[in-house]
Amino acid sequence: MIFFKHLGRLLKEFVGFAWHNKAWWIIPVVLVLLLLAVFIVAGQTVAPFIYTLF
Repeated sequence: MIFFKHLGRLLKEFVGFAWHNKAWWIIPVVLVLLLLAVFIVAGQTVAPFIYTLF
């Protein structure tokens, strides 16, 4: 749970940085990287179960 607390704080820092410096391009970059990380983690957890089917 503490991981999500720190992740939320980090995302808040990114949004604050983008707001202060008018760097709006950084928000989609961070979101895409987070989605990519979620897909990689989800793919690694599902892979062993897929191999048992074949």
